[in-house]
Amino acid sequence: MAAERLHLVRHGEVYNPERVLYGRLPHYRLSEDGRRMARAAAEYIEQQGRAVTSLRCSPLQRTQESAEPFTEIFGLEPVLDERVIEPTNVFEGTRMSRALRDPRNWWHLRRPSVPSWGEPYVAVAERVEAAMNDAWHETDSGDIVIVSHQAPIWITHLHVAGLRLPHDPRTRRCALSSVTSFERVGDVWREVGYAEPAAGGIDLGAV
Repeated sequence: MAAERLHLVRHGEVYNPERVLYGRLPHYRLSEDGRRMARAAAEYIEQQGRAVTSLRCSPLQRTQESAEPFTEIFGLEPVLDERVIEPTNVFEGTRMSRALRDPRNWWHLRRPSVPSWGEPYVAVAERVEAAMNDAWHETDSGDIVIVSHQAPIWITHLHVAGLRLPHDPRTRRCALSSVTSFERVGDVWREVGYAEPAAGGIDLGAV
């Protein structure tokens, strides 16, 4: 027996009245809508008739809170995995609309293909894939859920699809509480589905 499918689930809406890029900052929790959205993601997987037997998540508060409905529905305690955390970003804690108007910050935008403002895309892809591989090999049957963040999920999508990793963050297809699903054939990952079971939400503050 082996694992059947792996789902990368994005966290729900975050309470972020300052509208800052929260990145890896602590204490950014889900809003009330965010909790509803996280529940919708868990119920969506349950309604597909999927038996989730492994639950993992980023150590940040918003992802741990987004994993709670999976604990309630599937009876699993999440394993924290640093490898699926947000990328680093020099603009963390700022309002991007203001930061980008300041000429002192333009140096950080000099090489968007890396990107020069934070952790290299290739490093993000490698660490998330390593986390996926370990979860797959350590799961004997059923599905795996990993609750993560927009950038790691989207970069993994690009990596698995064989597409270029540099991209415009504004074009990511990775809504709040979305579910991006993969299967593994031999040593190769294949994306097999994408769903947005939770409507609404204000998507601010993602890296």
